[in-house]
Amino acid sequence: MILAADVHYFDGRARAAAVLFADWGDACAATTLTADIDAVADYEPGAFHRRELPCLAALLAKLDAPPDCIVVDGHAWLDGAGRPGLGAQLWESLQRRVAVVGVAKTRFVDTPAEAEVARGAGTRPLYVTAAGLDPALARAAVARMAGAHRLPDLLKQADRLARGG
Repeated sequence: MILAADVHYFDGRARAAAVLFADWGDACAATTLTADIDAVADYEPGAFHRRELPCLAALLAKLDAPPDCIVVDGHAWLDGAGRPGLGAQLWESLQRRVAVVGVAKTRFVDTPAEAEVARGAGTRPLYVTAAGLDPALARAAVARMAGAHRLPDLLKQADRLARGG
């Protein structure tokens, strides 16, 4: 299974949410799950993973078995030189046993051009990087995800669940 996760923060708390699906081209989630976290770390520029990883860990703890791949809202790598982003930090925390694909809506200053994935009719790309999976395969997988718009439908669903929808 593939798990796409997102986290939303409000009033010193967070809700982590995920959709699980079997194939990158699936239009519907097989199942969804959420985890409410009562206390989260403050946002720290350059160390976003310190805030986000505990939330993702709480979500993953609800699974009976780890997924084959995790998709996060953010970068796996921040640049072409191997500077870790949230996805790489998660991959390391999982002892490199589960591939992590980062799908970011904004470019980090040193994100390489090859990370760009165009979807939908818009001109703004997504930035797709991966840890534990060939980056070209990750980009192709995200490109073929269901949905006519820039952001794949299942990633939008994870975002809505995290926001309480």
